[in-house]
Amino acid sequence: MADRPKLTERQQQIFDLVRSAIERTGAPPTRAEIAQQLGFRSANAAEEHLQALARKGVIELVGGTSRGIRLPSAALRAVNEAREARGRQFSLPLPGLSQLTLPLIGRVAAGSPILAQEHVDQTYVLEASLFPRKPDYLLRVRGMSMRDAGILDGDLLAVQKASEARNGQIVVARLGDDVTVKRFERSGSGIRLLPENPEFEPIVVSPADSFSLEGLAVGLVRNSMLM
Repeated sequence: MADRPKLTERQQQIFDLVRSAIERTGAPPTRAEIAQQLGFRSANAAEEHLQALARKGVIELVGGTSRGIRLPSAALRAVNEAREARGRQFSLPLPGLSQLTLPLIGRVAAGSPILAQEHVDQTYVLEASLFPRKPDYLLRVRGMSMRDAGILDGDLLAVQKASEARNGQIVVARLGDDVTVKRFERSGSGIRLLPENPEFEPIVVSPADSFSLEGLAVGLVRNSMLM
């Protein structure tokens, strides 16, 4: 196996920041967020370092999105190995607590609970350390409305059941007969469900709508993590 490319101190800082954001929120940071956290004068400086990291193969850049940064399978394996090493140092007292068995929810029928058995396509056993908070299920993402949050069509969103959310959190919401993934916003005028893609319009929830929160996004699972 090839050795990992050598990174400069600054490149390592940016890689760690990207990896930490993805582990913590399921979405990578924007160039502006990287610049702000590392004290760069502009997002262009962050972009130059990201391009260098992409050339070294430790990240992948997706064009046309503000959060178009992904960890390739090799980098994800390194992340998982580091987690396993930490787990050995701070092992849990009871066996089995480090793994979760999560149902994968496919299409949701109107009017029925999201975790109804007929919605479960299959189940996955995943390391609990992949998620900052314990999820209750995985939901297959359909469409590209959350593209700029790094959530793409076909991704598996890890969801913790919840009926309340704070502004800015990514939620799974039921509106009428549809289940959707959006960013939550509540104001004096009501609730809006915000996409992370300028090609999509915000969804305004009216008092007459049948609306409920199904859960909060607590992580993202790529296909390469399930291989």
